[in-house]
Amino acid sequence: MKSALLLIDLQNDFCHGGALAVAEGDETVNIANLAIAACRHANIKVVASQDWHPADHRSFALNSSAEPWTIGELEGLPQVWWPVHCVQNTPGADFHPELNTAGLDYIVHKGQDAAIDSYSAFFDNGKRAATALHPWLQREQVEQLIVMGLATDYCVKFSVLDALALGYQVTLLSDGCRGVNLQPDDSKRAIEEMQQAGAKVQNLSQLVSNLHFTL
Repeated sequence: MKSALLLIDLQNDFCHGGALAVAEGDETVNIANLAIAACRHANIKVVASQDWHPADHRSFALNSSAEPWTIGELEGLPQVWWPVHCVQNTPGADFHPELNTAGLDYIVHKGQDAAIDSYSAFFDNGKRAATALHPWLQREQVEQLIVMGLATDYCVKFSVLDALALGYQVTLLSDGCRGVNLQPDDSKRAIEEMQQAGAKVQNLSQLVSNLHFTL
């Protein structure tokens, strides 16, 4: 059964000094690089997603006359009003400079429709449109996903839940994730929700041991 490593949004704006910095977000990058090395050693494909918003995206508080970090409604869906982040072709949208992008087999962009947010690497939040990720994984005959990245309680969680709904077996690399935590327990609850939906939880050392790779 073929597997792929899916890295979620390891971008400058979600790391230290970024517009929507996640606490300890930078710490995921070294884990990602080690996971990439282990997966390439095992001939496992490596995929990365990027938030790729137009400047006029309506999830940005600035564009919706809202206060950042508060919750409202967009396109009939609950919406956190975010600071402007990951605008297409800006440094904030770039991958973290220490990420081994040479080890990536495929990059998928998400959040390009200004009218609706897109946490998942597979669909927008209303599942009205899909990204190119699922068709690519199907072409590669991938049935299992190892998922990690930013942020646990948003883009990681929704990517994992959608992957499970699409029929993939999913392992969450928990030490390769960090959360926004608008509420203190959001990441903990997100991991529990992913497990209840069928995801397995593993850490980097367990992954490399299973792949017979030496760190």
